[in-house]
This record gives sequence, C-alpha cells and structure tokens, in this order.
Amino acid sequence: MHRLEAGASAAFSPPSPPKRETRMKLKINSILILLTLAAGIGAASAHPHVWVAVRSEVVFAPDGKIAGVRHAWEFDEMYSAYAVQGLGKDGKPPTREELAPLAKTNVESLAEFEFFTFAKQNSAKLAFKQPENVALEANDKKIVTLRFFLPLETPVAAKKPFSFQVYDPTYFVSFGLEKNDPVTLAGAPGGCSLSLVEPAPLMANENQKLSEAFFQNMSPGADFGMKLATRAIVACP
Repeated sequence: MHRLEAGASAAFSPPSPPKRETRMKLKINSILILLTLAAGIGAASAHPHVWVAVRSEVVFAPDGKIAGVRHAWEFDEMYSAYAVQGLGKDGKPPTREELAPLAKTNVESLAEFEFFTFAKQNSAKLAFKQPENVALEANDKKIVTLRFFLPLETPVAAKKPFSFQVYDPTYFVSFGLEKNDPVTLAGAPGGCSLSLVEPAPLMANENQKLSEAFFQNMSPGADFGMKLATRAIVACP
C-alpha cells in the first residue's frame, strides 16, 4: 500500500463551540471507528491519522460522456483491525453483508466532506450525487476496502479536459494512489487519454510547517492535502 508520511497523537481540548476543522476531525474519527476519542467534545484524547490507498476508475456513459468516478479505497492495518473487530467466524474475514452497516455509515458521513473527491472542468468545480453500489469488504489478511461509484450531478463531455483529485484538505486523512494502474478508464471512446500529474515538491517553509504540525498534532493548513495530491486528467478527441 502506498502511504504518505504523517501521523502522531496528542492531547486535545478544543474550544467551545469547536471550529469546523475540529468538527471534521472528530467526525472522521467517528466514522472510521478509531475509538481513541472520548465521548465529549471537550475531552482530551489522541488524534489518530488514517492512511488510504486509492484506486479509481473514470466511468463513461454509453453516449461518451463521463458519468462519474468509481473508487476502491484500501485502508491501513490499524483501521482495518478496528473495522473487522468482532466480525467474521472461525478466524475468517467478515463478509460484505456483515460489513454493510459500516459501509453505509461511512459513506453517509463522508458526504459532508464531498467524499474527498474534487473534480474540475474548465477550472469549474463539478458536483457529485450520492454514491451508488457501496460495499465494504475484507481480504484474506483482513484489510478493508471501501468501494463505491460517485456519479456526477451532470455528466460531462471529455472534449475539454476533465480532472479530479482525491484528498483531505486538512491532511488529517492521508490519501495516496496505488503504485500500479491507480487510475483507469471504463467504457471510454476511442482516442481518450489519461495522464497523472504528480504534485510539485513542497517548499522549505511548507515542509517546516508540515513537520511542526506533525509534532503538535495539528493540521498543517487547509491546502496541504491538495498540494500533496496527484491530479488525474482525462481528455478525448
């Protein structure tokens, strides 16, 4: 699994009412079942980071327009261990049916954060509808993968470049593309191309800010996730 370097935990005592970033961290902790936060917002507790390896598929409709993005998110060992705890029989991984309630909760909760999927065309942000075909599954090593299709609110023609990134703006959850074929095209018309644009290296002052956030267990800033995310670009003739 590809991972970005991040993580640490520290005491947490947010002001009341909490800022949106604090609410976001608490919500993510809740939906990902990392049970290290106390029940009360003001309680002190650790802030775990979550790592996700991303594999995505740009899905085309029969008319040649881009219909949406199909995701497969593989979670790290720590999250997976919590997700499958108490599930499965005779030491076997839990079934999709056993994991279905958790899959539903995760996807419903992630809607607040736009499913960490940000698409553009002509520099304009594109909206997504509610996800479809949601499933959570565990492999033989009990590593958990969340699968879902994220349809565009309005399908778009790819004669003008379509692009998307997967990231947490605050870099609390670390998303990284799989090494082999992380993004593919499904049902694309002939001549369509896909390119991946790697993020530019961080400046010295940005690296310092990221390191300070690591040790203080704070977000390095609302734009770090975007700066560290690979952009997938699709274009058709």
